[in-house]
Amino acid sequence: MFNKILIANRGEIALRIIRTCKEMGIKTVAVYSEADRDSLPVKFADEAVCIGPAASVDSYLNMKSILSAVEITNSDAIHPGYGFLSENAEFAELCRLYDVKFIGPTPEQIRSMGDKISAKVTMLKAGVPCVPGTEGLLTDVKEGMKLAKEIGYPVILKATAGGGGKGMRIVWNDDEFENQWDTARREAKAAFTNDGIYMEKYIEEPRHIEIQVAGDQFGKACHLSERDCSIQRRHQKLVEESPSPFMTPELREKMGAAAIKACQAINYEGVGTIEFLVDKYRNFYFMEMNTRIQVEHTVTEEVIDFDLIKEQIKIAAGHPISGKNYFPEMHAIECRINAEDPYNDFRPSPGHIYHFHSPKGHGVRVDTHVYAGYTIPPFYDSMIAKLICRARTRDEAIKKMERALDEFVIEGIKTTVPFHQRLMRNQDFKDGNFNTGFLNTWNYKDELPKE
Repeated sequence: MFNKILIANRGEIALRIIRTCKEMGIKTVAVYSEADRDSLPVKFADEAVCIGPAASVDSYLNMKSILSAVEITNSDAIHPGYGFLSENAEFAELCRLYDVKFIGPTPEQIRSMGDKISAKVTMLKAGVPCVPGTEGLLTDVKEGMKLAKEIGYPVILKATAGGGGKGMRIVWNDDEFENQWDTARREAKAAFTNDGIYMEKYIEEPRHIEIQVAGDQFGKACHLSERDCSIQRRHQKLVEESPSPFMTPELREKMGAAAIKACQAINYEGVGTIEFLVDKYRNFYFMEMNTRIQVEHTVTEEVIDFDLIKEQIKIAAGHPISGKNYFPEMHAIECRINAEDPYNDFRPSPGHIYHFHSPKGHGVRVDTHVYAGYTIPPFYDSMIAKLICRARTRDEAIKKMERALDEFVIEGIKTTVPFHQRLMRNQDFKDGNFNTGFLNTWNYKDELPKE
């Protein structure tokens, strides 16, 4: 087992990793930017090293600074968390070169799943269902329009190096194809320095359902059931739950088997997620693989009583997994609490927190790095907390979440708490009647309480 792990991340995930390391008897090193000097990970880690100014490119994306921190602290492993360098094959390669263990998959596995086209080809060869679309990158508008007619509108243009909805555009007919093509390429180039675009059939009214997986260094893989992440805004998840209210035992078995095939196709090592689109007829299609821990891993932890960060660390240290497939025994829902203003199109709301009271009680979990007196910097992702509620049934979990949200007090900034309060009381959500386009049809602003 490792003696000391450096956490190349910030915020709640850094604190989450520190907690598990302490329970495992492993020393921790927090790296931080100048903007995060007063953050809780810095306070609770055994050591802390400043790696640069506030801008991510000068700190949390600065590989040289992070590896220098590894050297001066004599760390023997790096946990990248999620985001930043967690799916960067070059960084994983440098860790290997400098003989520090990257807690995650190999550089080769990251590359194989990081490019959406190569990932799709790999999945098709493995027999995993994929959305109909191009077999490679589109070369020009004319080729795209010709293939769109063959596939059938609507289609969706996607950046091959993409994620988070960047470089993604839905096209409904020939007339708008060229404009959407140009927009998708510009976005992709700006976000990923790669304007490669491919095309797929656009699945209408889809659910976004993902399967949590784990694989070890001995070729064994298992799944840890599903999460439904269909409540989204601009392709950004807002609420996740397990099990999915749309799931059937037969569909769970099929999707779980497909996810294991996906892992075995690349001999996957580590914890990861296979993301699927599921249409209204319960046909499912591979979308992408996240070769890292997910924000919403906490939902899975709550329904199967399993520490996924601990499993990551054990796999990286060479321990075998059990090989057992896990199924939810409870129901859990997670609301992402963001420093955003739901009254004003979710505009970011960084600033000073004057008062902070998190909910408590049986089956209530809050993962956060903020506290009363903390100032949220404007330089990073706006998520400041995750509220997870667990109960025996979905109805009980929703009621518990309602109560917990009513207890959540954050003063000094705007947050998404009011949005989540209205969502938990929405009848369609309660009935499980939603898909990824739910926020496009629900006029939530009219139901928000008066400020």
